[in-house]
Amino acid sequence: MSPEEERPDKARLHWQCRRGMRELDLLLEDFMAHRYDELAAHEQAAFGRLLSCPDHLLLGYLMGRLTPSDREIAHVVAEIRGAPAH
Repeated sequence: MSPEEERPDKARLHWQCRRGMRELDLLLEDFMAHRYDELAAHEQAAFGRLLSCPDHLLLGYLMGRLTPSDREIAHVVAEIRGAPAH
């Protein structure tokens, strides 16, 4: 699969960032708006996989209570947690 084929559809990702939980919405939507385009194709794919996680896991990852077993997802989580607020 080419890097372009691995990249999730950006419009779909924007929709998936709306979780209905204020903490998640703020973190994910801010990251999507300000940092997503800077990611390499494999990191964008990992972000798409992260968004497929259930909310309770996603919240645990982003609040630092849990660590993803997938190293690429763990890297993206670290990027989201370290992303400056805009």
